[in-house]
Amino acid sequence: MKKRFKILLLLICSPLVIVGGFLGYMTITDYVPPNSLSIPIEHNTHQQLDVGVPFTVTSFNIGYAGLDKKEDFFMDGGTDSHGSSQEQVMKNLEGITQVLKKENSSFFFLQEVDIDSSRSFHVDELAHIKKHLPNKSVTFALNYTVPWVPVPVFDPHGSTQSGLATLSEYKTTKSTRFSLYGKEAWPQQLFDLDRCIMENRVPLKNGKELLMVNVHLSAYDKGGKVRKQQLQFLQEYMNKEYARGNYIVLGGDWNHQIPGTNSKRFKTTEAWPDWMQTIPSNFAPSGFKWVADPTIPTSRTLARSYQKGVNFLSNIDGFIVSPNVKVMNTYGHSLGFEHSDHNPVTTQLVLK
Repeated sequence: MKKRFKILLLLICSPLVIVGGFLGYMTITDYVPPNSLSIPIEHNTHQQLDVGVPFTVTSFNIGYAGLDKKEDFFMDGGTDSHGSSQEQVMKNLEGITQVLKKENSSFFFLQEVDIDSSRSFHVDELAHIKKHLPNKSVTFALNYTVPWVPVPVFDPHGSTQSGLATLSEYKTTKSTRFSLYGKEAWPQQLFDLDRCIMENRVPLKNGKELLMVNVHLSAYDKGGKVRKQQLQFLQEYMNKEYARGNYIVLGGDWNHQIPGTNSKRFKTTEAWPDWMQTIPSNFAPSGFKWVADPTIPTSRTLARSYQKGVNFLSNIDGFIVSPNVKVMNTYGHSLGFEHSDHNPVTTQLVLK
């Protein structure tokens, strides 16, 4: 009886020890960046921007080159946790890179750029992009670095090294990663993204600065509680920097419906997803303008592969600019979600 009891006790305790050890390891190795972190600038250019000179900015969440039109995603009601194959990831990455080369914007704000992740078969996507756009400076800020994401149980998301990338044809004097407010409770936060913005300071010939700010807000926080804190951070940031006389262009993947757009214009059968939030009407500081193309959706849901007329479509990618920035033109790119679950959006701006 003693022997049987010991065996039973061992069977009960072993999983607890394994889980406890795993959580202990994840806690010890958890990436905890400082509130502000200086980012190196690679291949910095010497070209200087000036007021009155038009320039373009494109924002594109590349979906780690694994969320092409045939894919779904387990966090959004699907089952897949990574790209279908390394070959498909490379095919998607090539397609994404061709879009960037063709558009050749003055600035690119990219999100979900993997450098060494299981979900993208450890393809260094940043290196590939840099190779094909050699005339632009590059800054990169980690926002997702986790040794192992153990879900889904039978097909884990795995290890992740991913972040935000900003490319520029104009000189940058300083790049900084700022941690956003808000985190999920332990232990969930061990496996979540460490959300941030990446601020690039672009010197102008008039002695002022243009702040190019790349952002990717949370998506699956219940009730949008974390996102409310993140929006508070951005609101405080914009007010502070504009009061200093700076020009501000802040854009990326907001994971909120962009003001001035309406998902109802896209005829689909899926209902409004639980994770989708709207940005409060009092968020934008006085005089700041939202910039998006309401006619072209930038995001699709991932409960299933892309089926035209079925997946819920929305505009969650776009920009907000300070009153001293004039919007000349804005257009979305209708790519049919061929290589990512997002479509890029481009705007042409000029500094007053």
